Amino acid sequence: MDILIAKKIKKKYSENHEVLKGVSLRIKSGEIVGLIGESGSGKSTLVRCLLMIEKIDDGEIFFLNKPLHRMNKKSLRHMRPYMQVVLQNPSTSLNPKLKIIDSLMEILDAHPHLEPVHIKDVRDRRETCAKRLLEMVGLPDRFLSCYPHELSGGQKQRVAIARAISIAPPLIILDEPTSSLDVYSQHQILILLKELHNELGLSYLFISHDLPTVYTLSNKIIVLKEGKVIDEFCKEELFSSQRHDDVKQFISLYEEG
Repeated sequence: MDILIAKKIKKKYSENHEVLKGVSLRIKSGEIVGLIGESGSGKSTLVRCLLMIEKIDDGEIFFLNKPLHRMNKKSLRHMRPYMQVVLQNPSTSLNPKLKIIDSLMEILDAHPHLEPVHIKDVRDRRETCAKRLLEMVGLPDRFLSCYPHELSGGQKQRVAIARAISIAPPLIILDEPTSSLDVYSQHQILILLKELHNELGLSYLFISHDLPTVYTLSNKIIVLKEGKVIDEFCKEELFSSQRHDDVKQFISLYEEG
């Protein structure tokens, strides 16, 4: 089953500044798609377009078989909980004025009709529900009463992930989720994301400029350059003989970027 289909997405900010030049991608249920590209390739613009934060100039976006590009604001508000995003900087992901329990429960509080299987037995007990979410990302429940500034970068990113999985959305967009963390925390977050993917059957769009990181997590990799998809291949192809020279070129490109 296809979760997300984007067809020939175009976006420009001025007559001479076209950022996306006909980008297409497809994400199936349970799939982890890696999107790699150097700085300025259009990755962040694509995220904003997929989330319909920015209106596309041309193309089509289908999410759960529904045409997002044709929806009005009210319909989009109804769909947004089902496509969550984890951003690069966890400090900007969490409201500094909210305690961790309130950040965790923000989506569930706003949508009381949603009863995800992984919290269904504790859905009507707010604190117990928040504890369950923290437990799923490897954090102690004493953090519930803390504010974001009291947590480390890695801990804040775990909270952001816990909030994103709170309703077990069909798709989570991971926009450079490890790039602001130290090497140890990066590794631990990647392990966590893989575990949650297996446990909840999630689909990810994992965006990065770092090929080895994308390789660790993704089933399929898409290469974006100057607003265009220039290549797409399965993980198994990365180190096949016919891909050897391409991989060396990609690694060189993104190390420079």
